[in-house]
Amino acid sequence: MTTPRTQRPAARTPRLIATDLDGTLLRDDKSVSERTVAALAAAEEAGVEVFFVTGRPARWMDVVADHVHGHGLAICANGAAVVDLHAGGTFLEVRPLEREVALAVVRTLRAAAPGTSFAVELTTGIHYEPDYPPFFLDPGATVATAEKLLYEEAPGAAAPVLKLLAQHPELDPDAFLTVARTAAGELASFTRSSPTALLEVSGLGVSKASTLALCCAERGISADEVVAFGDMPNDIEMLRWAGRSYAMGSAHPDVLAAASGRTAGNNEDGVAVVVEEILEEVRAASQAGA
Repeated sequence: MTTPRTQRPAARTPRLIATDLDGTLLRDDKSVSERTVAALAAAEEAGVEVFFVTGRPARWMDVVADHVHGHGLAICANGAAVVDLHAGGTFLEVRPLEREVALAVVRTLRAAAPGTSFAVELTTGIHYEPDYPPFFLDPGATVATAEKLLYEEAPGAAAPVLKLLAQHPELDPDAFLTVARTAAGELASFTRSSPTALLEVSGLGVSKASTLALCCAERGISADEVVAFGDMPNDIEMLRWAGRSYAMGSAHPDVLAAASGRTAGNNEDGVAVVVEEILEEVRAASQAGA
């Protein structure tokens, strides 16, 4: 059970904002509102860093690339990669899913949930099995069995695997996640961010939270100086880790339970609403210390 907000340590003045994108910062039409753009820019100007933390691959970060300020870093693929958006999505750090582990997951899920099909997200792009729903944003993808997609002639000879995606045409999304974690949870990390039965599989221990924690440690920023936003199960660890966290108004029930607070929906600029409040805190703290 999530610790109630009243029992959490008191959050310090925020130094970093970590926000999910789809269903959180982005509106349903994938745009960023003028109010949100202004709030993020004001936060950076006030010395509060902003990290985009998403399940998206680096190549799909164009939706926010024009709104990156400061360091320009983003955490992509649910924590599997740290990229520099100022440099066109250059990979700065990769936390891969080993191919042998990915193959073991494929075999295990095929047995536990017959009918599952797979896609493989590499640092160079995505490829998928014939029965997997096609990626129209990636017309150059290779279509082949997971075994062929994960094959490499020698260890380290092929591009790193960022995550494996598993799709089932009939199972309930949360039930599919439970089946996968029960069957193969000791092999890798499983989560989901889609309203359909689509799971995202990362290396064991890799998550938005663990990679964000590493990035914060490099900057001398503690968890209680972080404010996080999210809406789906792949945000839960991050929301629990941050000193202050907000679930969006239409968030998954487990996300609502995990966060220490709740804000308006993504179409109502819920992130901007809280960021504006944070800026008032920062100004008040600055004036008190003057």
